[in-house]
Amino acid sequence: MKKNTKLTLIKSISGIRGTIGGKAGDGLTPIDIVKFTAAYGSWVIAKTQNKKIVIGRDARISGQMVNNLVIGTLQGLGFEVIDLGLSTTPTVEIAVPLEQAGGGIILTASHNPKQWNALKLLNDKGEFISDAEGKDILEIAEHSDFEFAEVNQLGQVTSNDTYLQKHIDAVLSLPLVDVNAIKSANFKVVIDCVNSTGGIFIPALLKALGVQTIYELYCEPNGDFPHNPEPLPENLTEISKVVQETKADLGIVVDPDVDRLCFVNEDGSMFGEEYTLVAVADYILKNTPGNTVSNLSSTRALRDVTEKAGFDYHAAAVGEVNVVNQMKATHAVIGGEGNGGIIYPELHYGRDALVGIALFLSHLAKFGKSISLLRSTYPAYHISKNKITLTPEMDIDALLMQVQEKYKNYPNSTIDGLKIEFDKQWVHLRRSNTEPIIRIYSEAENETIAESLANKMITDIKEILQLN
Repeated sequence: MKKNTKLTLIKSISGIRGTIGGKAGDGLTPIDIVKFTAAYGSWVIAKTQNKKIVIGRDARISGQMVNNLVIGTLQGLGFEVIDLGLSTTPTVEIAVPLEQAGGGIILTASHNPKQWNALKLLNDKGEFISDAEGKDILEIAEHSDFEFAEVNQLGQVTSNDTYLQKHIDAVLSLPLVDVNAIKSANFKVVIDCVNSTGGIFIPALLKALGVQTIYELYCEPNGDFPHNPEPLPENLTEISKVVQETKADLGIVVDPDVDRLCFVNEDGSMFGEEYTLVAVADYILKNTPGNTVSNLSSTRALRDVTEKAGFDYHAAAVGEVNVVNQMKATHAVIGGEGNGGIIYPELHYGRDALVGIALFLSHLAKFGKSISLLRSTYPAYHISKNKITLTPEMDIDALLMQVQEKYKNYPNSTIDGLKIEFDKQWVHLRRSNTEPIIRIYSEAENETIAESLANKMITDIKEILQLN
């Protein structure tokens, strides 16, 4: 995804995202917002005949403007709109079925910088729409195939601020969330909520869990992101420093819409975003028999932990909707993505940092030692992320087939690009949906081997291109 200031509009099966401003069709302009909201609303009516939609937004600067346009458009279609206001992605997902709505829209560009915003689209279960459904909505938008309501049928708007507490109550009611253990541990916690809605939700959750000492960094939900909002180590230097200075037990970091989660060790080092899911799954599997799922680009450590517990691990194509479908198919008790996304179906089928925090703190409290010691109990792997740029006319699928042929004697998967396994090491090659590039993810026991695996694949691709 482009992260520069150049205007960008990306229409994808999961929704519409782009940079604010510019000409219609170039950036995420009011005209584009209205068009795609109308297409989604028309699809909901055709599919469910249910004229009720839940919306919520993160705190980014453009949020109020986008919110006004989305609400007005839905009213114009005759919808009853339940507006949660400043909220989180998982909170909206929980609210949709509780409100018996036909769908939901989350106004967030997730981890993207402040110039971005997006419409994330949910079905009537509060789950992300499927690939086929997304294509249907894009088709409706392309032909402006929508009909607005007459004056007496215009929709109404209801503001509902009760879902912060409802979400927290739902998390606390889970059998594996042990509030007494967390209280007894007397954790000192530093949080970084990147000046978005985590600044409202995470302190409230921690207090409900019995955490009394909370050092708040960037908890003012004003959308003024103090650093790149993607929770990667290079963006988390300040919380690392504060954890050490305050002698805190751990740091907790969420992204702007609170569906990604990572932790900082007591010495300021990173627990590792990939290991958020590994640790939570370890806790779940100690208490609940069942399988696990992550996407093909996530760490092998989840498979190791799952098989050690005596259960089956399954890989899904990249994308939350794919992980959820695989979880349902394999009756997984826990799943998610290596970007810090925890999906715990006991609560709902969506990435949820709130439930992730509650389960992780329960796990750490029962473990009874430091977070860095907990991290050391898991298999150590390192993921390297690279890419190779090709010409637009290149047949990337044919290229991947040639790579697959070269490594046909090794276990491989083609459900999402090409993933090749070499014992406990792997390489995953994926084409970009928006640019002529192949993303190359590799994992091994250390950084050097992971990098050399990626470089070997890049060399192989270049050789194939020369032969062609």
